[in-house]
Formats: sequence, C-alpha cells, structure tokens
Amino acid sequence: MTTIGLLHPGEMGASVGRAARANGHRVLWASEGRGPDTAARAAGAGLEDAGTLRALGSASDVVLSVCPPHAAGDVARAVAAAGFRGLYVDGNAVAPATARALGTLIEKAGATFVDGGIVGPPPDKPGTTRLYLSGPAAARVAELFTTGPLEAIVLPGELTSASAVKMAYAAWNKGQQALIMAVRALATAEGVDETLVAEWQRSQPDLPKRSENAARGSARKAWRWVGEMDEIAAAFAAAGLPDGFHRAAGEVYRRLSPYKDAAAPPTIEDVAKTLRKEPRP
Repeated sequence: MTTIGLLHPGEMGASVGRAARANGHRVLWASEGRGPDTAARAAGAGLEDAGTLRALGSASDVVLSVCPPHAAGDVARAVAAAGFRGLYVDGNAVAPATARALGTLIEKAGATFVDGGIVGPPPDKPGTTRLYLSGPAAARVAELFTTGPLEAIVLPGELTSASAVKMAYAAWNKGQQALIMAVRALATAEGVDETLVAEWQRSQPDLPKRSENAARGSARKAWRWVGEMDEIAAAFAAAGLPDGFHRAAGEVYRRLSPYKDAAAPPTIEDVAKTLRKEPRP
C-alpha cells in the first residue's frame, strides 16, 4: 500500500483520491487552512486528515497536486518548503513551461517530479477520465491506478508531454465553449439572436444546444478556468502561435466568475447579458 498525499480535494481532487483508494492505497489530505466544503468532500471520498501540510508530506510516499492552475505554483513551493522528498505529481492544467519550472523547483528541494494532465470529468465511473503522465518516474505513478475509474497513461518523450496534451485538449474543449457563448452575446447585443438560432437550426442544428450546454456547464466553473486559459495562451505563445484567442477566452470566463456560488446554472440568455457588462476591475 502506497500513502498518497492529495492537495487539495476539490471536486476533481476528491474523485482522484477516491480512485486511488479503490486501488488499495491510503490517501491523506491536510485540513489546515481549508474550509468546511473541502472537509466534506474529503470525508465523502474516504480521505484521512493529516492536519498540516508538513505532517502530510512526512507520512506520504507520493504527493499529488490537483488544484486550479493559478494555485499550482503556491502548492509546489509549500510542498518543497515542507521538506517533502518523495514523488511529486503535478496534475494541474498548466503550460509546459510552467510545468518545467515547477519540476525544477521540486527537484531542487530533493523530490522527484512527474508531470500530469487530467482529461475528462471527475473520475466517478470507468471510461470517462484519463490521467496522462510524463517524465522518467511516470510509470511509478501509473502503477498506482491500475484498476478503477481513472485510467493512467504514460507518455514517451518530453518531461512535460502530459501538460502539453492537457493544454491542447483544453484549448479546444473549453476554448470553443467560451467562443460560442460570446457569439450568442454578440447576437443578443445586435438584436439578432433569434435569427441566428433559427439559422443554426437549419444549417448547423447542433449549435443551439451546444451553446445552451456551454452556459449550463461552464458558468459556475468559470472562475477556475481563467487561469487555465492564461496557461493555454502562454503555451501557444511559446510554440510561436497566436495567443490572443485564449486570452479573450480567459476574459469571457472572468466575466462569468460571479456565477461561482450560484444555486442553479444560468441560461444562455443570462450568460449573454452578463458577458456584455464591463469587466470588473
């Protein structure tokens, strides 16, 4: 049995922790500085509370970071400062350059770095979610998920191949959702939304539903995706590609961030009105 320290059990992280437990591993989390919602998710996934990050690091063979991308650097620095010397897996949506910087930080502190990228929803059933892994020690992490709902895939090549796959996948998956919502907002602003939807129903009949699904599925998560769009833009720029589209997608999600604590998902009409407002300073 391997002991895995999970930082931090949000919706995705808690499900990843549950998948690790399904493989017979012990999974810890650290309640220090975390709120009651995180505690409830951790309890629901059967995770053990180590209390502090330092205690978690001391007891863990592997530390797995699953957090919003804007927090990936802070988590890595905190783990390094806590003296962790085991296997550190960054499972966050960050650009390859960011992953390389995190790897340098972690390995200078004496731990071993593995790059990871999660594609799919929280892994609650088999066949939906992949954990891509890269780096010399990637196979050691894949061995932790040989059964259960999370499929681990080891990639050859560069240390940061897993992050590159995640960036390319999310560039389309989340980028097109931002675009289609912005298109509906433009049509609403110009008073032609009904005409646009009618034309779509004739020529591209899947688009009306896709725009509605984008609003329902992404608005309450938009606050988490702002940083991800920034990371994707950085990845595009580093590859010599235009980065403006995903900078704009990040602004779309930034304008939708007030829906974070909404009791119910908004309609596409609500989202269109929200997007037309001036961005908050």
